Amino acid sequence: MSDHKVLELIRQADRAITAQDFDTLMDFYAEDAVLVVQPGQIASGKVQIKKAFEAIAKHFQNALTVTQGAAQVLEGAGTALVIMETFLFIGDTKEPVKRQATYVFQRDEKGRWLCTVDNSYGTGLLDAA
Repeated sequence: MSDHKVLELIRQADRAITAQDFDTLMDFYAEDAVLVVQPGQIASGKVQIKKAFEAIAKHFQNALTVTQGAAQVLEGAGTALVIMETFLFIGDTKEPVKRQATYVFQRDEKGRWLCTVDNSYGTGLLDAA
């Protein structure tokens, strides 16, 4: 994995998801960010994104652990596209659900990287269309 700042932010966000600390998780998102909840279902803005994560946690009986694998970051014009492996461990399962995720981060006026598009399904969205 590269040492790009957004990768550390993603690791911190994953820890917040696993700990179900959704208030802290919202610090990683832009106000008008979007989250792909599942193919065909998008949460827009921090309020909807937080509700979506609460529902996801409940759906997985509060037993979801998120980790990341290989990653590539492409940065230009204050925007970073992240392509990475995402692993979802549900409960005590040993074999994770593996996804090829895509994320978009944008640098704000204070120089902070904020997630504007969170798509853990990556190009798999094309298969669901």
